[in-house]
Amino acid sequence: MQDHGRPPNAAPPTLAPPTLAPPIDPMVDARRFMVDGQLRPNRVTDPFLLAAMGDLPRHRFLSPTLSPWAHADADVPLPNGRVLMQPMVIAKLMQLLALRQGDRVLVVGAGRGYAAAVLARMGGRVVALEADAAMAAEARRLLPGLVPPGAVTVEEGPLAEGFAAGGPYDAILIEGEVPEIPAALSGQLAEGGRLATILAGGVRGAGPRAVLGRRAGASFALADAFDAFTAPLPGFRPAPAFVF
Repeated sequence: MQDHGRPPNAAPPTLAPPTLAPPIDPMVDARRFMVDGQLRPNRVTDPFLLAAMGDLPRHRFLSPTLSPWAHADADVPLPNGRVLMQPMVIAKLMQLLALRQGDRVLVVGAGRGYAAAVLARMGGRVVALEADAAMAAEARRLLPGLVPPGAVTVEEGPLAEGFAAGGPYDAILIEGEVPEIPAALSGQLAEGGRLATILAGGVRGAGPRAVLGRRAGASFALADAFDAFTAPLPGFRPAPAFVF
């Protein structure tokens, strides 16, 4: 019996392949939970910062064995006693800098480059300074494709000396706990420049505190910002006092 619904010599109909849903990336959900569960409840409100941290693949800055803990509410260990700082703490430090589009930024102790990448995605022109050659090499490997071309330059050198050749800076982030702010670093701030870090004794010596420093003319003033702690950053230990 002839099928009058189509010409007798027509090819049989073909079925379109089923449309498959894109694979689910668990890290996307983890970043969303990090933003909504850790950052927003702790008064991180800068929309550009929230967008950058919500989009940047934080787990890429860790070894495969530690990447499942990338979004935990804690520091995550890196080699040689270094850490990838707790999301809430690093977010609040970066928020203190009040970054503006095109600001020149120095990240001291940049590690594998996570905070430098966030600041670059927020519109900063970033110098990432690292004393550990292996971590600097990792930063150079990881950053291309994660930040706008030319937005981050990775430099190697002593952390406490900063990188004067790239200054003066509108903002400096010291990514770790330090016992003091070296004059060599604060002196690299531009007029009105901001510096954020965790100071071991805070301004008033009451325990580790996040601090915000500002350059105004020849003066540099520090103020406590919030309670925080993280791993000490090497290269900032004051010289031991001479004992008679």
